[in-house]
Amino acid sequence: MFFGFTTFTLIHVLLSLIALVAGVVVVIGLIGARRSEHWTALYLITAVLTNATGFGFASAHILPSHILGALSLVVLLLAILGFYVFRLAGAWRWIYAVGAVMALFFDVFVAIAQAFAKIPSLHVLAPTQSEPPFLIAELINLAIFVVLVILAARKFHPGR
Repeated sequence: MFFGFTTFTLIHVLLSLIALVAGVVVVIGLIGARRSEHWTALYLITAVLTNATGFGFASAHILPSHILGALSLVVLLLAILGFYVFRLAGAWRWIYAVGAVMALFFDVFVAIAQAFAKIPSLHVLAPTQSEPPFLIAELINLAIFVVLVILAARKFHPGR
């Protein structure tokens, strides 16, 4: 154990943090009509691994995190197909852009939930995650990502 984390949890958290940082770089690139093969690969790989390892935590029944993880994997699959298989041709350009941004939204959504669950000063504000501070934080997250999805879908035209 390291800082109270099991090795598995530590790997999951590190993958999540890498995916978040790489995802931000990729989304900034999308809005600037640029793509980076390296950042995109790092983001997509770590985002898939983050979601996949999320299923490795013991649970007796299906949780909202499982549903969100499955949804995120579907979105990531579409983004991967758009980028690597269909090479951003036709509608696959915006499918990739929207998928990449949506997958990052899901990761940030979970990061906010984890922050309210694990950081004492935030946990006090929303112990059940149904209180206004938590809901406001997630609504702000949603509003930001709605704008980012629209911008990415409109502005991402690499090679023009």
